Amino acid sequence: MHTHFTIDCVIYSFHEGQLKVLLTERNESPYSGWWALPGFFVNKYEEMEDAVARISYEMTGLKDIFMEQLAAFAGVKRHPEGRILTVAYTTLIRFDDVKNKVKPVTDYMRQANWFSVSELPELAFDHQEIINLSLDKLKRSISYSTAPFELLPDKFTLTQLQQVYEEILRKKLDKRNFRKKIMNLGYLKELNEVQQHVSYRAARLYKFDKRKFAKLFSQE
Repeated sequence: MHTHFTIDCVIYSFHEGQLKVLLTERNESPYSGWWALPGFFVNKYEEMEDAVARISYEMTGLKDIFMEQLAAFAGVKRHPEGRILTVAYTTLIRFDDVKNKVKPVTDYMRQANWFSVSELPELAFDHQEIINLSLDKLKRSISYSTAPFELLPDKFTLTQLQQVYEEILRKKLDKRNFRKKIMNLGYLKELNEVQQHVSYRAARLYKFDKRKFAKLFSQE
C-alpha cells in the first residue's frame, strides 16, 4: 500500500563538458509522456533509506548510489491529485561509472536519459523548482565541498576541472586566474601523465588529494 509521500531523486553527472541531470519519461498519468525526476511513492511500512534505494533503482537501474537529502516539498498545487509530500534527494556520480547502466526496471517509466541542466525540457510537477534549489545549493557549497571532483574521473585535466566549476557556477572563469587559485589550494597532485588517445595536444593529468583537502578544512 502506498502513502501520500514520495521520493524524488536529483542525479547529476558531468559529460561532454556539461553538467547533466538524469530524467525519466513518464508512462502513466498524470503527465504521461512528460520528462520528470526519477521518483515514486513510498510504501506504507518502508523505511526512508530503503525507499530511496528502491525508487532510484526502479526508475533508473542504478544501484548502490549514495543519496543526500535535499529538502521536502509540499505545495498544495504541486500534484494534480492533491497535496502529496515529496522529499528530494540528490547525488553526484561519474558518468563513466554509470553510462551503460541507466535503464528503468519498471513500467511506470518509458526511458531514462541525461539532459544538460541548461537545456531542460518542460518538466512534470514542480521538478524544475526542485532542480533549481539543488543547483543553488551546489553552487553555494562549491568552495568547500568535494563536488567538482566527484563528477570527474580519478585523473583529470585542469581544463576539465574548470569546465565543472563553470557549469556549477553558471559563468565563465578566467583560465589563468582559475589555475593559479586552484593550484594554490594545495590539494591537487600533478601526475607524470598526460591524456591518451586524443587528437589534440595532450594535457597534463592531475589527481584530487582527499587527505590534504580534509586536513585543510579541519584547520579552519
